[in-house]
Amino acid sequence: MSGEQVLRSKRVVTASGVREAAVVIREGRVAAVLAPADVPAGLPVEDLGDKVLMPGVVDCHAHINEPGRTEWEGFETATRAAAAGGITTVVDMPLNSIPATTTREALSQKAAAAEGRCAIDYGFWGGVIPGNAGELDAMVDAGVTGFKCFLIHSGVDEFPHVTREDLARAMPILARRGVPLIVHAEMTPDERPPQGDTRTYRSYLESRPRRWEDDAIRMMIELCREHRGRVHIVHLSSSDALPDIAAARREGLPFGAETCPHYLTFDAEHIPDGATYLKCAPPIREAENREKLWAGLARGEIDMVVSDHSPCTPGLKHLDRGDFAAAWGGIASLQFSLPAVWTGMRERGHGLESLVRWMCQNPARLIGLEGVKGSLVPGVDADLLVFDPEASFTPEPSQVLHRHSLTPYAGRSLTGVVERTYVRGQRVYTRGEPAPSPVGRWVRRPGTARPVA
Repeated sequence: MSGEQVLRSKRVVTASGVREAAVVIREGRVAAVLAPADVPAGLPVEDLGDKVLMPGVVDCHAHINEPGRTEWEGFETATRAAAAGGITTVVDMPLNSIPATTTREALSQKAAAAEGRCAIDYGFWGGVIPGNAGELDAMVDAGVTGFKCFLIHSGVDEFPHVTREDLARAMPILARRGVPLIVHAEMTPDERPPQGDTRTYRSYLESRPRRWEDDAIRMMIELCREHRGRVHIVHLSSSDALPDIAAARREGLPFGAETCPHYLTFDAEHIPDGATYLKCAPPIREAENREKLWAGLARGEIDMVVSDHSPCTPGLKHLDRGDFAAAWGGIASLQFSLPAVWTGMRERGHGLESLVRWMCQNPARLIGLEGVKGSLVPGVDADLLVFDPEASFTPEPSQVLHRHSLTPYAGRSLTGVVERTYVRGQRVYTRGEPAPSPVGRWVRRPGTARPVA
């Protein structure tokens, strides 16, 4: 898309609600959102009918794994799948790549691996690990979105977990620089593998109880109160933590949380024995827990829904053995996060405005890109999605654009079809067909990054 053009629809998700409108695009940005009758004469207008026109999804939690574990996933395949799923900005996690993004030099290697290969815009989280407090300012200067830490073994030795003492050194730096700390909130003095028959999902679920999350979240609330920097809990699974999160927010602490499509879609009661493709950490819990997470979203205690796309080679899932103790934990979902969430939203009576709030606006705010991504207001990047919220489809392995086709959404009926995806006004996906040339750019957190020679 070049020059000045207009997309018109009967259902545009604007800042003032869902209404008939025309979005004027100029030089890669939204120039105006107008009533159709107010479009200046002479502009080329494409009428989308009653297809929904909305901001592109901002997914601030994905493991792309490149460099170092590109056989699991890589920037080219991940961002192509993301574009097919209506995602226009993705932020890559600092672990599972080698080296992990815990130094300025490692960030340079990650950025070099991504440059010129991404279908959509992208950013990077840095990592907080024991002993790297001296690297944090340099990584902010270079453009990271913020920092992630684990309070329990991360699954890879190159990204060790931190103690409270490590965080006491790191958090004042992050608070001073105005960047968030995002936390894998599981904590225990006695981490043990699943016991008994490890082909059963119950064995895995019981090995990671809710109290691990609940205790970790209480500690992070205390540290947030002490250091007054933004703390964000990633992939919340335990609904038992919601009252503590709500209390922290009422207190005025800069404390938030996200959950993921798999926690909102699946339930422990219906995971078959041996279904290691549904192993993730924290685990998918019971149906009653899932419904409480939906309620927490509706009340605003959970801010957003992001994919936590965490693929691996199919062999690491040990599907032949179905052993939950041996299998890698992580779910491949970038391409199907939006329809999976929308399917559950429709069943529970939530509408398009909530979808945009949970998957576009609030993630953009967390990564410092409010006013740049995640909304349809004049001046933002023209990251747009043409979406059919009534159409249904059933993903087949042959349609999966991730590096590997293994995903729990294959064969599951989903509602909500992505018709087109635009990044800064350029079409990067048309139903079934990714664009041939990558257009993605590294988007840095405004006001923190400094030019680096």
